[in-house]
Amino acid sequence: MDYKTIKYETEGMIGILTYNRPGTVNALNTQMVNELIDFWRERNEDHAVRVIITRGAGEKGFSSGVDLKEVVEKSQKEGGTPPDRVYYDQTKFALLYRLMRACPQPIIAAVHGPAMGAGLSFALASDIRLASEDAMFCAQYINIGLGGADLGSSYFLWRIVGWGKAAEMCLTGKRFYAEEALRIGLVNYVYPKEKLMHEAMEIATTMASKSKMALHLTKEALNSSLNGISLEDAMRIEDRNQALMAMMGEVDTEIKR
Repeated sequence: MDYKTIKYETEGMIGILTYNRPGTVNALNTQMVNELIDFWRERNEDHAVRVIITRGAGEKGFSSGVDLKEVVEKSQKEGGTPPDRVYYDQTKFALLYRLMRACPQPIIAAVHGPAMGAGLSFALASDIRLASEDAMFCAQYINIGLGGADLGSSYFLWRIVGWGKAAEMCLTGKRFYAEEALRIGLVNYVYPKEKLMHEAMEIATTMASKSKMALHLTKEALNSSLNGISLEDAMRIEDRNQALMAMMGEVDTEIKR
């Protein structure tokens, strides 16, 4: 697919995905949804890239969420939107985030400026979240008259920040800025804006230096535990992974000091 709303480039074993609608603060429109679904599906067959960094184009922010202007214009043009169409569109949005979790590559979200609504969910569906000092996170859904939990937020958010903070974010639509996001564990680190991508590349480079299969199996194990399996089942998955890695002959028996 010839992408128009996203850009993708690689640096060695690291892929860099850019949400590329800077004029709308990288709002998610129908075309971007379709392109991202295609992109994440392609990553399942990508055996060269080990880690993916996501970022927003332009100076304004990571992603402002769903393009509400497109939604309104589409509804007016069609004389309203039937419920089945709303449901179909919603399930396409939801598929996007499931594909992010299903892809074998760990995902690092490098967030500057707003990550709102669907943009927040981009960050939540990632494995590691980094923020610039001007970053802002908002579960915007309830502010625009929708349910306060959408696009995986009721699944991911409380697992990341705890029940109370997740409830506060989803029920109030409050904006959480970088330092508070760091304090509650929503992001791993906060950096000056000009250093954000450099630091993301540093972490991605460290991860990419590991075995490709080890990264894949580790993300798979974390996904399984994220879904609430028992300790016994989690350890069975870990045991399988360790045995498989040992049989692949990639174990380094020399301790690095």
